[in-house]
Amino acid sequence: MHTFLGRFASVVTGALCGFDRLFFSGSLRRLAHVQGLRGYLYFNRIFSKDFAKHSVMVTARLIEASLRQAHELGRESRYINNSQVRKDDIAREIAARDRIKSGLICVLRSLDPCMSVRMHWNRDTRESEIRFRKRKCLHLYHYQIHPVFGFMHARIQTWFPFRVYVCINGREWLARQMDQVGLHYVRRKNTFTWLEDIEATQALFNQQLRTHWPTLLDGLVDTLNPIHADIFANYRCGYHWSVQESEWATDVMFRSRAALQACYPQLIRYAVTTFDAVDVLRFLGQAVPATGKIPHHRRFEMSTNLGERVEGVRLKHWLDGNSIKIYDKGSVLRVESTVKKPANFKVYRPREGDPEGPKDWRPMRLGIADLCQRSEVGQAANERYLQALADVHDTTPLRQLAEPLCRPAPDLACQRRRPQGVPAADAGTVPDAPALAAGVPETEPGARVARPRRARPLNPLAPDDAALLTHITRHEFLINGLRNRDLRPFLFGTEPAPAGAQHKRSAAVTRKLRLLRAHGLIYKVPKTHRYIVSEQGRKTIMALLAARNASTEQLTSAAG
Repeated sequence: MHTFLGRFASVVTGALCGFDRLFFSGSLRRLAHVQGLRGYLYFNRIFSKDFAKHSVMVTARLIEASLRQAHELGRESRYINNSQVRKDDIAREIAARDRIKSGLICVLRSLDPCMSVRMHWNRDTRESEIRFRKRKCLHLYHYQIHPVFGFMHARIQTWFPFRVYVCINGREWLARQMDQVGLHYVRRKNTFTWLEDIEATQALFNQQLRTHWPTLLDGLVDTLNPIHADIFANYRCGYHWSVQESEWATDVMFRSRAALQACYPQLIRYAVTTFDAVDVLRFLGQAVPATGKIPHHRRFEMSTNLGERVEGVRLKHWLDGNSIKIYDKGSVLRVESTVKKPANFKVYRPREGDPEGPKDWRPMRLGIADLCQRSEVGQAANERYLQALADVHDTTPLRQLAEPLCRPAPDLACQRRRPQGVPAADAGTVPDAPALAAGVPETEPGARVARPRRARPLNPLAPDDAALLTHITRHEFLINGLRNRDLRPFLFGTEPAPAGAQHKRSAAVTRKLRLLRAHGLIYKVPKTHRYIVSEQGRKTIMALLAARNASTEQLTSAAG
């Protein structure tokens, strides 16, 4: 990361590293298996055949107790029957409408999938059995402005075994910390675009890693289920907390949005054209052999996606559920690592159940005990990604890249039939005029003769050629390739073509593609109408466009 910051030191003010979104899951381990539920029934003197009635009664009591605080405070309780609606947006609208600055905002009810308990009648044994099944049940979402975490939500499954989920945001939490110590900042949603003291802010961010999570999370359960102690008075059950998903973000703060936009397209283009599967493995801390090939035992699904959003362009790489992505948020460049399957990472820790024992490299655990190790893994992944992006700087002289384009090139794409007398070995070349005059016999009357044709030079400073080079290096074309019909809207606009003009436009694009092929900037995918920008073409076009958009001061400085 230091190399990246040094590379853009003139336009970067600093970097901020910490958790973005943390998604916790709390489960009652004593009720997570059939024998545990049988123990609950035994200690509460409940027959198996009466468990269904007992569950309905307990669920009704839980819902009433959980909604009591909302009724007492006059907060809204709303049922959401649309899974496509963002509950966070609803809660923020309610908070703005009712001018809620602290405490409970609302309680949203929703029917969500879960793993719950059902009684099953076994025909063979003629007895009722307890079985875990996937089903849907009512979940209660408590949105609040927490004194520590800020805007957050927690939800509880209202049917046995009462699983709890808590979602917080590290940036929301950091804003609360800075308000308490009097540090000034400028914030845009969950991104800080300006900080009064970056080092002091980073120190506050690091304090989050020293949090005693069980105490804070158990306190949230008391508001979700106030009758938890009564339900489990005869069969004590405490929540075991794990991290279902964690996001560790590194925010590189630029001096302005314009400064970031000046270099961000180049960074995205470099990442799309350069990073392959082996690089993604390396970014996410997976072992890569010295041969540089993907190990055979790696059977993970890997994918890359490039998408344009309201805020900007996002590039994301997935590897077996875990991911790393880069996107621009105003004047902030964010690199973010998401961990959903921690077992894919190795951390240096003692054996489970033996905290004082010898340490070794072992799989990362899902529990909150390895939350600090998650931060180390995420920070290392982000630093490797930024380090790779810093290599966008290339020392190849621009003259060496531009000279071949500024000369005519043999147009091999428009060859015609091979003349008679030309050996088969030379079928892929076009003989020049002296060779034809000296050694090529006359062809049969009416036969077409291949004539040497050349493609004109390219002028990267000319508006038409510069626009053409810019369009073929669009992000979606670099990933999926381009066709004649894909390039047409960028050259002629999206308005419908007049009668008879569509064929002319298609022919014009064909000539441009042939010109690019002659200069080696693109190549055709066999048996398709799709073209791919070559590796040398990407490198050359990137350098030419950067030089075309550079200021006189920058060019003079580079020349000196």
